[in-house]
Amino acid sequence: MTDIPSTKRMSTRYPVEVIRSDRRIKTVSARIVEGVIRVRIPSWMSSEEEDRFVTDIVERIEVQRRSNGIDLEGRARVLARKFDLPLPASIRWSKTQRQRWGSCSTHSGHIRISDRLVDVPPWVLDHVIVHELAHLVVPNHSAAFDALVQRNPRAERAIGYLMALNDRVDPVAELPTVADLAVQSDDSGLPQAG
Repeated sequence: MTDIPSTKRMSTRYPVEVIRSDRRIKTVSARIVEGVIRVRIPSWMSSEEEDRFVTDIVERIEVQRRSNGIDLEGRARVLARKFDLPLPASIRWSKTQRQRWGSCSTHSGHIRISDRLVDVPPWVLDHVIVHELAHLVVPNHSAAFDALVQRNPRAERAIGYLMALNDRVDPVAELPTVADLAVQSDDSGLPQAG
């Protein structure tokens, strides 16, 4: 026996078919075939492991599909022009950024945006892009940097949104620095008026 009959599920957007296979030793694979996410797992996996792996891989596929629909380069071009900031050498989604919303390599001009931002409102994504574009001018979080970021009239609102998202979705992710928020925190880690 090589493949065990599949079980059917539904993701947020696609039907999911889970196929247990004797040919799979350790790995889990998935791909979209005729509008169905087909996930192949080793036949020895427990139901709990199946749930965990299938949920993870389906979420990654859905994030990838949604991120393909967002033109980061076009957004960066518009925002750079609007706020008089330089264009990046490149701007791409990052699947590996789990502690930051974005990063900028100031010496090469490459910007990476966490794919955790795929589903945020456009003005929040725009804020993160403006933040990283500002690093192409000022590589630190100084007052000069803050002045560049504050050219975006929605900066403060976006920071609040990201703080709330951070608390709700990923409690271990890095919060914006005190300089970014213009607040101080006490030992509880909660922002206090400065």
